[in-house]
Amino acid sequence: MATGHPLDRPVWSMLTGRQAHLAEGDGSAVRIDRGYGVFGAAPDTSADAQAALAALVPDDGEIWIVEGKPWPLPPGTREVKRAVLAQMVAEGAPPALHEGEPAIVALGDGDAPEMTALAAHAKPGPWGPKTHRYGPFFGIRDKGRLLAMAGQRILVPGMAEVSGVSTWEDCRGRGLARALIGHVMREMVARGEQPFLHSYADNAGAIALYESLGFSIRREVHVLAIAK
Repeated sequence: MATGHPLDRPVWSMLTGRQAHLAEGDGSAVRIDRGYGVFGAAPDTSADAQAALAALVPDDGEIWIVEGKPWPLPPGTREVKRAVLAQMVAEGAPPALHEGEPAIVALGDGDAPEMTALAAHAKPGPWGPKTHRYGPFFGIRDKGRLLAMAGQRILVPGMAEVSGVSTWEDCRGRGLARALIGHVMREMVARGEQPFLHSYADNAGAIALYESLGFSIRREVHVLAIAK
């Protein structure tokens, strides 16, 4: 399945490129290390590739396929859900740091239990016990409590995905997500990478926030979650 841009097939680009070290499987199909999440991909929709992808589905879990076009259901699997995402890319300079923004701290392994609890509450997307190790994650704390976080996930040539954006419900409306996304974007641009992200296409509020930070919709991509 040829593609003209790595973001047309983001998971395939990720697991056969910069993050191939996180992949399980072989050239017939790949899935990400289960500690990191549920993403999987195959080179095309041929019978052999579909069978290889189905073989990577765990007995007690799912694989999420993210593609530029709707993906057919692999034989021997069942559809858990389908969804449409807005794929957004940031053009130009990242948002400047504004006076009065909350202090942002780096997060690591020691923060993982709090990060997992926040992700379970905010549901920013698939989260596993190693998801925080995708790359730099940052948070905002108040009196020791982790109020919000954001970081990165998919890496493709010259680009990095803003991901894991989460805020406790009682802390929303304070600009914490905006501050964190801006910080993550500046970090990415400083190392020569263009930020991108994915949002559910029907989440108008999130899309409006991302547009105000300099993102614009590149295309729609399709998610198929499968299980045995």
